[in-house]
Amino acid sequence: MMTYVPVPYDPELEEGLAAFLAAVEVVPLRADTIQRNREIFAALVPPMAEIAGDRPVEWWDVDVPGPAGAPDVTVTVVRPKGGPRPGAAGIYEIHGGGMVVGTRFFGIEGLIQSAVEHGTVGVSVEYRLAPEHPAPAAAEDCYAGYVWTAEHAEELGFDPRRLVVSGFSAGGGLTAAVGIMARDRQGPVAAGLYLGAPMIDDRNTSVSSRQYDGIGAWDRNNNDTAWNAILGARRGTADVLPHEVPARAADLSGLPPMYIEVGAAEVFRDEAAEFARRVWETGGQAELHVWAGGYHGFPGTSDARVSRAALAARLSWFQRVLDL
Repeated sequence: MMTYVPVPYDPELEEGLAAFLAAVEVVPLRADTIQRNREIFAALVPPMAEIAGDRPVEWWDVDVPGPAGAPDVTVTVVRPKGGPRPGAAGIYEIHGGGMVVGTRFFGIEGLIQSAVEHGTVGVSVEYRLAPEHPAPAAAEDCYAGYVWTAEHAEELGFDPRRLVVSGFSAGGGLTAAVGIMARDRQGPVAAGLYLGAPMIDDRNTSVSSRQYDGIGAWDRNNNDTAWNAILGARRGTADVLPHEVPARAADLSGLPPMYIEVGAAEVFRDEAAEFARRVWETGGQAELHVWAGGYHGFPGTSDARVSRAALAARLSWFQRVLDL
């Protein structure tokens, strides 16, 4: 049997990882602990008013039309207080959590910061979670919210030509799904897709997935649990749609420019790199960053030099794509 030796963490990141794992009171994600994990993560996210504090932003919730035959989708809009300047850029945010935990407020801090620093309009979507709502519920909800956001750009105060879809982990996978769905359905064209450590392949058979089996902030076992909840008996079969599992798409041509970032020391390293390679094969644009020694989510949980470098590179891409 082959032994898989994990890539070591950047020494400067080890303290941040330990602090993160302690803060979230780690309970291994299994079918019978999904609800407990939801409760743990929900307790870590304060109310919106507390997150925003006294920063000059305004926000409100909107119930927008959901997929055909499904409930409405709730989104939260965040923008500069008093409204954005004419021609502002927009960011449509999709939260992480393995598509089994989390809320639209997971990614809201980044939208607040961007509204303050760059005058952007942000929209964060609340999508249905598995296993109660298996695929394609999450992807369809995210696409419905994206279409509403693009179609209401003038009302919200941003230029629809300057709209990026953004997500981390499960949110990164769903961002790729939204890009594929928009292409296939002739929907609104995004200026770019930000895929942070994206969860995009249900097969979970890569070398990196085996290197981080029982190790890290999101390991191979957590990934198995999540994909089982999302796809059930269809997992690993040919009966999976590209917008449910973007890595299964036969054709990755015609997609908006992408920024794909991932740590070298995490489960999603290999599937992220493979996705970028397949985009390049079609002549598409994918800017790939694999950060040495980075664990899952390292830029947001550590002030190490590699974290600062990753945040700077990410900001550079947003500035270039959105002309900030």
